[in-house]
Amino acid sequence: MPEQSTPSNSGQFRIPYETRLNASQYEAITATEGPLLVIAGAGSGKTRTLTYRVARLVEAGVSPSGILLLTFTRKAAQQMLERATELLDSRCGKVAGGTFHSFGNSILRKYAPHMGLAPGFAIMDRADAEAAISILRKEIHAGPKHRSFPRKHTLANIFSRAVNKMTTIEDVVYDDYAHLSSDMEAIALIFQAYQNHKREHQLLDFDDLLVYLQQLLKGHPDIRERIASSYRYIMVDEYQDTNKIQAEILYLLTGVHQNIMVVGDDSQSIYAFRGANFRNIMEFPKMFPGTRIITLEENYRSVQPILNLTNVIIDQAMEKYSKTLFTRREGGSTPVLVSARDENSQSLFVVHKIQELIDQGVALNQIAVLFRAGFHSFDLEIELNREQMPFIKVGGFRFVESAHIKDVLAHLRVIANPHDRISWYRILLLINKIGPTTAQKVFEAIRNEGSGYTGLLTVNSTGGALKGLKRLKELFAQIDSFPMSVVKMGEAVVKHYLPILKERHDDHPKREKDLEQLLAIMERYDNLGNFLTDMALEPPNTSVGDTFAAESAAKDRLVLSTVHSAKGLEWHTVFIIWALDGRFPSAQSIYKAEDLEEELRLMYVAATRARENLYFTYPGQVYDRSVGVMLNQPSRFIAMVPEDILEHRWAESNF
Repeated sequence: MPEQSTPSNSGQFRIPYETRLNASQYEAITATEGPLLVIAGAGSGKTRTLTYRVARLVEAGVSPSGILLLTFTRKAAQQMLERATELLDSRCGKVAGGTFHSFGNSILRKYAPHMGLAPGFAIMDRADAEAAISILRKEIHAGPKHRSFPRKHTLANIFSRAVNKMTTIEDVVYDDYAHLSSDMEAIALIFQAYQNHKREHQLLDFDDLLVYLQQLLKGHPDIRERIASSYRYIMVDEYQDTNKIQAEILYLLTGVHQNIMVVGDDSQSIYAFRGANFRNIMEFPKMFPGTRIITLEENYRSVQPILNLTNVIIDQAMEKYSKTLFTRREGGSTPVLVSARDENSQSLFVVHKIQELIDQGVALNQIAVLFRAGFHSFDLEIELNREQMPFIKVGGFRFVESAHIKDVLAHLRVIANPHDRISWYRILLLINKIGPTTAQKVFEAIRNEGSGYTGLLTVNSTGGALKGLKRLKELFAQIDSFPMSVVKMGEAVVKHYLPILKERHDDHPKREKDLEQLLAIMERYDNLGNFLTDMALEPPNTSVGDTFAAESAAKDRLVLSTVHSAKGLEWHTVFIIWALDGRFPSAQSIYKAEDLEEELRLMYVAATRARENLYFTYPGQVYDRSVGVMLNQPSRFIAMVPEDILEHRWAESNF
């Protein structure tokens, strides 16, 4: 157990905290004892607050290993600790920081036997889970023959939602997928088979990392006390995005000391579809009696006219922590609501206005067009292409969900875990003349051999599959013949895979670039298990050419993005298109209060992305075939805003 010490107020701090932070931020970093809820309004410097709090705790004498910083991306934790290190010294780099899932992974590796797990358990990513669900559905013949039976993606969503909401499969189906209720028995049977499959093969999916951690802390008081005593000061970023399991994990971890600080914004809780629970941040003071609440309201991003509007938008929320954002910045233009004749008029207005901004010296990559759903930008994309205006659209497959990346990783997974049936099936089915039946026979022969992945070398093959299986045997024989570094292993697999890639994909040159990027990532690892774990826990977001990373943003391209993907980002000018009632909010959300509230928060998130200029646009005549009505009114969230706060214009008057 690391040595603990209590922050001391005596002595002189080297960092002038009080002069570098505003009054609310300073209050948040100095309130170290007991539960603390920091409601951080959009653009109010929450990252700065967390960073300075880490530095101050360490400078006050707290052992870095006794501080736990939990975030939703590993990158966020790394950046905070790097900034804290720059502020103070290298001690800040020793603070325990990471995601809930990576923290769960590290704890479970240490205490695996207590949960009936082997320390070498493998982690399944979402695609692995869906593949397993698909195979199990076929094996147990649970799915009815009619076409409406849910596909693997839907089943995986149902299973994950039930786990994250800590409810039953039945409740999820009846509440969120009522049209599938006739298949309830079959869905439940597949779920049970999936749970059994994971236990049998020592596999954990993302949700399991949290579930097993929760069960470990709850079922083993001695271990819980040991872990809780190790982390005397806990900080959590983006608390509004936590689910019920994560909230309970935090409660269990702080039973010894109650020194927990969570930072979040109830007004930016927009991920219910991922299992995030809005109630967590609202009920934090109930879960932790004596909670001190500090609100960060000074905004460092937007001009005041934009904040005047966003304050009006979020003030409509039925349940919230009241706050009024303000800035010390001067000037700024009043946001504009633009009514267009139809969708194409909306697109033409946006293109015309973007060209005006470029002529005024605004960089194209400092302009974003945001929308509620991906299909909302299709017409705009056509007009942008016609004007030869380059853009990047956020969406598509994640990097490791692309088929070619999954294929290469599957080869590496069976080396790390020879019992990984899903990965064996994937690589065997890449071989011509091998189908599911043959793949199953080969896997069973390998498992019966009991010598790990080299069991493949003893499998006999005949017929059309002989050549392909021979090449695969040669690959594994090469890898087994002498010790290889992680990247050398990857290079061998990629060399073996390239002929398959060229045969299966017409765009193989682009995909080869992705494989080059994968090898570059592998160079940073000296342990295959760690590499595969990181690829599962937090893979790169997108492939080469489509990445929404710094190198792409630096190119002069317009950004098109869903609002969900834009959270946490900012631009000089933001257009929010399809701000049409029935589209934003969506027609489906209008009849359920909690869904409509989340749509309101989504609009707030979209509007607070803008620094200097903010435009809402909507087409005035849209026929909705699903409900048989004409949509022609602006979003109810902004329709009644006074014109001195939101200026109204017609699109046609601008070009």
